[in-house]
Amino acid sequence: MHHITVIGGGFAGLTAAITAAEAGAKVTVYEAHHTLGGRARTTAGPYRTNEGPHALYAGGPHWTWLRQRDLIGPLASLPPLEATRLRLHHHGALRRTPPFPLLKLLRRRTAPAPVDTDFLDWATTIAGEEGARAAAHYAAVALFHHDPGSLSAAFVQERLRRATTLPPEAHYPRGGWGTVIDRMAARATHLGVRIETGSRVDEPPENTPVVVATALPAAGRLLRDDTLTWPSGRTVLLDLALRTRRGDAFAVSDLDAPGWIERFTAQDPSLAPAGEQLLQGQFPVGPGDTRADALARAEHLLDLGFRGWRERVTWRREAVSDGRTGAVDLPGRTWRDRPALDRGDGIYLAGDQVAAPGVLSEVSFNSAVTAVSLILGRPALDLKHA
Repeated sequence: MHHITVIGGGFAGLTAAITAAEAGAKVTVYEAHHTLGGRARTTAGPYRTNEGPHALYAGGPHWTWLRQRDLIGPLASLPPLEATRLRLHHHGALRRTPPFPLLKLLRRRTAPAPVDTDFLDWATTIAGEEGARAAAHYAAVALFHHDPGSLSAAFVQERLRRATTLPPEAHYPRGGWGTVIDRMAARATHLGVRIETGSRVDEPPENTPVVVATALPAAGRLLRDDTLTWPSGRTVLLDLALRTRRGDAFAVSDLDAPGWIERFTAQDPSLAPAGEQLLQGQFPVGPGDTRADALARAEHLLDLGFRGWRERVTWRREAVSDGRTGAVDLPGRTWRDRPALDRGDGIYLAGDQVAAPGVLSEVSFNSAVTAVSLILGRPALDLKHA
């Protein structure tokens, strides 16, 4: 019987642990933090926040895998009236409908975008420069990058389509992502997985397969491998609680620059105390920009979409997430070019910046399942759809 060590108790680590345990392996998970979840943690309250805006996309294999095991739990549904309150910031004003040129990029007959051209150049040939920039900025909700137009056209187009699919692919576990992590941890424990929190690993154990399911920089330090790098985003995160007032927007997408702010209590009132609304936003910043620059943009959107918000604030938190928002692919690169899962000597990587397909958490899932399949010598496809 295999004994597998998993380092990291986030979404990727728990996926690897459950997959391995279901196949009959003995598994130990080491998590340096005192709680599981990684970037999928949800605070205990009274404001149940994720680390930035989070959604679970229904189009990927992880959705099927989680549903089959009853790990998603109840979903928070967006009332139809709230859905009409999506606003788009374009040319300095809030609008209810997207600019027509942007819609050209969403037509089903639009040809697949090329890998080796940047999104802005490719999209400009279809929708003009204004439509291309608006589309790139809208796609930033799933990119967390300050210049989406400079990334691979194929990479951005996939995320744009997933973010604009109707009916929406984005779903929200009631109570936040932490509820999914709690159910995954309970299933892992039921399967016999040993989970040790508050346990930092400084050297990978020998004579046992190891899945390193940490952020890529942490994996590089653990494995003493300077090649474990890949571009990611840098974004300012804003969490805000406001006293409830009718007429607030559900979400505001900035089409003039990358940015997104969403009222998460619109679909899940349990995330904040009664009479209050919880907003979470992300505003990417470039190398020369500051947190203050991003917060100024955020407050401008708040002025437009949440009237009188300053007088209604009951709680506020800010943070900067640097290199912790998943991989981004530059022109000429795809997910296959990212750091390989199999590092040799029984070491495997899992996470959202490694060589696996998908969008956001799907990369973590696919890499974790594939890493376990390599260890057990089984086809990855069989495990993905088990």
